[in-house]
Amino acid sequence: MPLTALDIYKHLPKTNCGECGVPTCLAFAMKLANKQAQLGECPYVSQQAKDTLEASAQPPMRLVTIGTGEKAVQVGNETELFRHEKRFYHETAYCVVIDDDLDVSQIKAKVENLKDITFERVGKMLGPDMVGIRAKTGDPIRFAEAIVAVKSSTQLPLVLISDDPAAIEAGLGAAGSSKPLIYRALKSNIDAMAKLAKDKGVPLVVYGESLEEVASLTDKAKAAGLQDLVIDSNFGGVPLHNMLRDLTISRRLALKKNFRPLGYPTMVAMKGSSDEDAIRAALATMKYASIMMMDGVDASQMFALTTLRQNIYTDPQKPIQVKPGIYAINNPGESSPFLVTTNFSLTYFIVSGDVESSKIPSHLMVVDSEGLSVMTAFAADKFNADLVVKFLTELKAVEKVKHKTIVIPGIVSMMSGKLKEKSGWDVIVGPRDSSALPKFLKELAGKWGLTGP
Repeated sequence: MPLTALDIYKHLPKTNCGECGVPTCLAFAMKLANKQAQLGECPYVSQQAKDTLEASAQPPMRLVTIGTGEKAVQVGNETELFRHEKRFYHETAYCVVIDDDLDVSQIKAKVENLKDITFERVGKMLGPDMVGIRAKTGDPIRFAEAIVAVKSSTQLPLVLISDDPAAIEAGLGAAGSSKPLIYRALKSNIDAMAKLAKDKGVPLVVYGESLEEVASLTDKAKAAGLQDLVIDSNFGGVPLHNMLRDLTISRRLALKKNFRPLGYPTMVAMKGSSDEDAIRAALATMKYASIMMMDGVDASQMFALTTLRQNIYTDPQKPIQVKPGIYAINNPGESSPFLVTTNFSLTYFIVSGDVESSKIPSHLMVVDSEGLSVMTAFAADKFNADLVVKFLTELKAVEKVKHKTIVIPGIVSMMSGKLKEKSGWDVIVGPRDSSALPKFLKELAGKWGLTGP
């Protein structure tokens, strides 16, 4: 939790000298609490106070970066227990595991198959975020070869999976500068794994059979000079209710009690792709896994998980929006139908998809409803005749079509009269549900003598 002004004041010299630019130490503490001043502006603050206050100013959960470039994954740095209180920031990363006992061609084929569980939804590509390579053979050379094969086939960040420091050392050599995540450091190998992670500048998973054991191991890793840690307290190998309990305790201790030994992203590692595994993955995505490592996952499960994740990690105070404008679908011309909808992302992609499936060339005007769906925006007076007229003018709709006829959603048919009066356009009331648009547009095109492409 952030320090209050009184918490900070206790560590200040209380000289009230004014050399920091404000007359009293309490006033300076208030500025520090509001991020309006720097601690170094006080010439008399002790080193002990600096160390204490700077440590307290750190976020309760460490931000850890895995991989490099545009595909790099960031986890951690969360500040909330409940999404509605503010928002969750760094979404759960899904890692698909490949064993090193396959030959190079099979490994590359598995990496290629990841495209089959990648989808586009509301304008975003959803699918696996990382690839794990497991040293199943126990042969460091074979492990390194598998890593090279995966690395040559994808830009996704890597997770190197072995309890053997020798295998991890060989794997790090093969991974080069790609900054993989090491899985895992145990009580028996923490010293060797911590040294490898520190020397190579890569993040490390610390694994324990209990939260108490994890806390002791993170302290040991931190003492060795490591900052970028991920914790795994056997979350994937315990009953669901125990997993939920321990993930919640870990999150609460980090965020509410500022308990530094557990102030790191969490990982759930599991095997299989059964229904129970899918339930475990969904539960862990909601509460509160930063990384989900899975041996097997099919397309239906990945779609369900990534859709769930997208909903959870969308800012509840800021719906996903698309840019207002006039979108051309199926290569329309000046005689094509002209429709209007709101800029709520899900609304746009559903409507545009249904228009596209009709095969009828059409224009779709998207107005700025502050990211609200059609009925919600209409009820909040953020989608009305005045707004539509405003965008018809600003977007120069008359340059797109010569017929000056607009199709509005049937669910807001009550604004048709006012829209016609204010815009001078003819208004056609479309279907109430977007799924009826293909039939509606085909019938409209038939009346207008239009045909699809």
